[in-house]
Amino acid sequence: MKTYIKFLITSYLKSFLNIFLIMITLVFILNILKEIEFFNNVNVSPFYPVFLSILSSPSVIFEMFPFIILISTQFFFIKLFENDEIQIFKYSGLKNTSILKVLCFLVLSIGLIIITLYYNFSSGLQSYYLQLKNQYTKNNEYLAVINKNGLWIKDIVNDKIAIINSSKIDNNFLTNSFITMFDDNYNLLLSIKSDKIDIKNKNWLIHNPQIFENNNSKELEIYEFKSNFDLERIKNLFSNLSSLSLIELMNLKKNYETLNYSTTEVEIQIQKILSYPLYLMVMMILSAAIMFNTKKFKKTTFKIAIGLFFSVVIYYIINFFNVLGTSEKLQVLPSVWIPIISLLFFSMIILYKFNEK
Repeated sequence: MKTYIKFLITSYLKSFLNIFLIMITLVFILNILKEIEFFNNVNVSPFYPVFLSILSSPSVIFEMFPFIILISTQFFFIKLFENDEIQIFKYSGLKNTSILKVLCFLVLSIGLIIITLYYNFSSGLQSYYLQLKNQYTKNNEYLAVINKNGLWIKDIVNDKIAIINSSKIDNNFLTNSFITMFDDNYNLLLSIKSDKIDIKNKNWLIHNPQIFENNNSKELEIYEFKSNFDLERIKNLFSNLSSLSLIELMNLKKNYETLNYSTTEVEIQIQKILSYPLYLMVMMILSAAIMFNTKKFKKTTFKIAIGLFFSVVIYYIINFFNVLGTSEKLQVLPSVWIPIISLLFFSMIILYKFNEK
């Protein structure tokens, strides 16, 4: 490995690790304050909020890596400028594009490590965090799961336990459903079979149900069933995709397809993860462009403020396209890749002009 490449990689990694440690410390402190507020009226060990903060912090940091890369790049170039090392490279015949090629390769490598190792690690901790915290929520006794056998719901209403299984969701209807009712000691009360259940609100309308009770069966036109779930709540139960690894997301997508449930949000999450290394590289190039074009400004805080401003703008642009994808106004692939590829194209133009500086 050439000496200048080793120097650039070492310097950038030092900058990246310093910013990473600062960010994770800030996130950890903010999470502790949030957990303390949540457990304010709950009798738990004083160390429990700290433990939950440790579990949830890595997942938050994953969302912040673009900002970490941006700030790391800025501090990397600030050091090069202050020590006149960038001029030494220039006098040695090393072009700005050569420096950025090394950084692009490095950031892409960091991105691949993040999505293959760090993301799976953070999603596992986030999943465990949600399981622990759910024990202290008011709705911890309710449960909904999607697997290869369809939608399964455990519901408790008026001291009666209902186990609901449906093979598909069609708009606001559950199809091919079977409901089993138990008392609080899990003694069987009755069973209901129906091909169509309207779950638009929490007062379910079961169409043409076949009811089995005390070894007898009867059929009705409409049967009202009160539940703690409606269509909106069922959708929201599966919205925290950050707690699922990439393999789990792919399995969930298959289960959604079996259930005829929309896979859009899952597909967007998968594409966001796959595009993450490229997203980080784009942030690095744009950050470098800002630093090269603000060399005449002496105040470091001003340079960082400019970088943060553009990073926030980019974040909202990407988020806007993701919302278009989630609302199905734009297809999944364009909603994720168009903003990133557009920013990459813009970055490559800047990268080409660096040789002229």
